[in-house]
Amino acid sequence: MIRVVSVALAASAVALAGCATTGDIAGGAGSCKAEPGQAFVGQRVTAELGERLLRLTGARQLRWGPPRTPMTMDYRVDRLNVFYDDAMMIDRVTCG
Repeated sequence: MIRVVSVALAASAVALAGCATTGDIAGGAGSCKAEPGQAFVGQRVTAELGERLLRLTGARQLRWGPPRTPMTMDYRVDRLNVFYDDAMMIDRVTCG
């Protein structure tokens, strides 16, 4: 029984190693900084505003978060998330 458990644990460790990220998740080039984006909470969503948010936050990728829309929970250090309400007004800006 112990041998079977050891083999199962070893196989799990190998499988999880394939999911590991390589790269700097703490920051660096392309890292998102949400603080500058907070000034845009309450403003109407536009493509131009999205471009401006990318420039100001240092993010490389922008993800819009429409109301009631499920989103993946994966974390990306270079992604800016902009959530808005039914009136297309920004209500939250986060990184990840």
